[in-house]
Amino acid sequence: MNIPKFVTRIVSFIALTFLPFFSFAQTNHWETAVYDSSNWTYIVPTASTPSNWIDPAFVPTGWSTGHGGFGFGDGDDLTALPNGTVSVYQRIIFNVASVANITKAIFNMDYDDGFVAYLNGVEIARNGITGTGQPTYNQFASISHEAALYQGNQPDQFLLTNAEVNAILVNGANTFCIETHNQTATSSDFTSRAFLTFGISDNSVTYGPTPTWLVTPIELSTSNLPIVVLNTDGVAIPDEPKIDGLMGIIYNGPGVTNSINDPFNEFYGQIAIEQRGSSSSTFPMKSYGLETRGPDTNINYNVSVFDWPSDNDWILYAPYTDKAMIRNILTYHIGNQMGSWAPRTQLCEVMLNGEYIGVYVFMERIKQNPGRVDIDELLYQDTLNNELTGGYILKVDKTTAGGVISWNSPYQSSAPGTGTIGFQMHDPESVEMHPNQLGYIEDYITAWEDTLAGPNFSDPITGFRQFVDVPSFIDFMLVNEVSKNVDGYRISSYLYKEKLSDGGKLFAGPLWDFNLGFGNANYCQGGDTTGWELNFNSICGGGWQNPFWWKRMLEDSLYAHDVNCRWQSLRQNVLSTPVLMNYIDSLSNVLVEPATRNYSRWPILGVYVWPNNFIGNTFQEEIDYLKEWVTGRLTWMDNNMFGSCTDLGTSELIQPKDISLYPNPSSSAITLKSDRIIPNATVQVVTTDGRISSELSVDQFNLATMDISELEAGIYFVRVLSNNEFYTTFKLIKK
Repeated sequence: MNIPKFVTRIVSFIALTFLPFFSFAQTNHWETAVYDSSNWTYIVPTASTPSNWIDPAFVPTGWSTGHGGFGFGDGDDLTALPNGTVSVYQRIIFNVASVANITKAIFNMDYDDGFVAYLNGVEIARNGITGTGQPTYNQFASISHEAALYQGNQPDQFLLTNAEVNAILVNGANTFCIETHNQTATSSDFTSRAFLTFGISDNSVTYGPTPTWLVTPIELSTSNLPIVVLNTDGVAIPDEPKIDGLMGIIYNGPGVTNSINDPFNEFYGQIAIEQRGSSSSTFPMKSYGLETRGPDTNINYNVSVFDWPSDNDWILYAPYTDKAMIRNILTYHIGNQMGSWAPRTQLCEVMLNGEYIGVYVFMERIKQNPGRVDIDELLYQDTLNNELTGGYILKVDKTTAGGVISWNSPYQSSAPGTGTIGFQMHDPESVEMHPNQLGYIEDYITAWEDTLAGPNFSDPITGFRQFVDVPSFIDFMLVNEVSKNVDGYRISSYLYKEKLSDGGKLFAGPLWDFNLGFGNANYCQGGDTTGWELNFNSICGGGWQNPFWWKRMLEDSLYAHDVNCRWQSLRQNVLSTPVLMNYIDSLSNVLVEPATRNYSRWPILGVYVWPNNFIGNTFQEEIDYLKEWVTGRLTWMDNNMFGSCTDLGTSELIQPKDISLYPNPSSSAITLKSDRIIPNATVQVVTTDGRISSELSVDQFNLATMDISELEAGIYFVRVLSNNEFYTTFKLIKK
């Protein structure tokens, strides 16, 4: 189901009236209402305590009073507890002058080893305590968590949104309760120190000063980037399954400032959202996968955002380890400029449940769709004839993010590697496929690999070319090499196959996941501007390894020639050094202010984040490093490119004297004449991006005519091969 953008805009204006959790009260300043050193009521329980001890109406008869923090062993306790204490319960009553004056709240907890916190009987945070609800008084913490403040570090911080503040706090008396648990009864230390701080909307001063160590949330009021607002009603977004939420996007157009209080004019509606990523899932800044949904969860609600083709699958990518924040954007831009689909991207700033979470890349997910991977949809019932032959999207990838290997190649990875090559079905997934379909695509890939491994792999008719779209493999290789993507070829590497009626070939791509490319990895020579990523298996053993296909195809001199020609062509435009430098500058210029906010939220500049090869102290240093690295890499590849291509250029081509092509220019037909017999000749008419438009094979060639009337006007190359080896090329102008 497609939902036009104007409909979502109308819905958004109506819905906003009824959604107070999307209001964004701005904070004037911060004040602390409860300190660790406040006078608390507390008990070290030796038996079960009534479960209502967290409620405001509870009367703590027999409890003690004392100033926090509570604990022993670290010298940071105003109230010392007995050694061997397993848990402590603490309560405090504080007054709120006006809930309406509070924009949000921060709860800070310094603890050793686990805790649960309650505000007016409502749980607001926990860590290190398994299960749900109230733990038993003698339950041990499930983790070992050392207190932070006594070491000069920051305590854990939890944000309560404006909606949560309004739902939990009341004017007048409020009750704040903490239960803290040790990991063992023989532990050498124990700590419980709690703080509650409020954002105040005006200049009034009601509570106390904030601790000197407090880092308050970033306030996003305006941005030159689109603002994406996510709301899950305070529910933490899990790794899986997706949970329900709402998303609004504010985008007033290129060059126009976006305000957090502007209407959601780009999109507003229901979503389902989950965390995504493999290695990146360990970072505190999470990436998310989301679907646009409607009232009927069985229907895909396709929408257009940023004037992209309609779909319902989207990604919010967090460029945490890529401190330039643009490596994936740069890669996909290069891919699109080279003529293939790669995910569309849009830099944005994101609010989640009222909290600023940084600069993200809103982007398309790889899937079959006319606006994405433009192949026919494969239905379960498509099991015969042409319908069985496509379309398929598959990949070579890790399985750590839930991937399932559909089959393993009968061939090992590229020598000297000995690893297996595992194929995963991406769209459709293997569980959605008929056994005949799985059998077909496995047989097709294996036949291609059999041919590649065979002695006649380079034959232009019976060799590997009959199975694959050669230009797509060349472009895929060149992008992985330009970026020296340490994950290239072996992880997040996609292939797709079209139906026989559309050509039936296997394509390399789309491009995906290049955040560790362009000098951003300090292992397996990923930071070097020299060397081929194709040789990964000789540099790093074990784990996921490069398939043998890529180096094997380069053993074909014609393929190597085409790689070199394509490289030279791209260096005149898409991969020109000035073109790439200008594009990087255009991205970095729009990120100046957003980057400041992002790195205030995530203070990692000047800090090593796996697997950084370079650690810049500023955002600009990260951009400068990226530009210097790309420049060095392009120069090295210029000097070391595979094959040779002396027949590409803007000047007239130098041809052997024994062969000629005429007429040139031509509108209908061309004739090639040779003064000598050329054995086993193949004549190909090739587009400037390396695609074969027509082909003619002649056993004993000295004269041939080719019809070119169906070709569009433009520049082509007529390539002559002999015994599958490159012989010469003519530049042809089609009128």
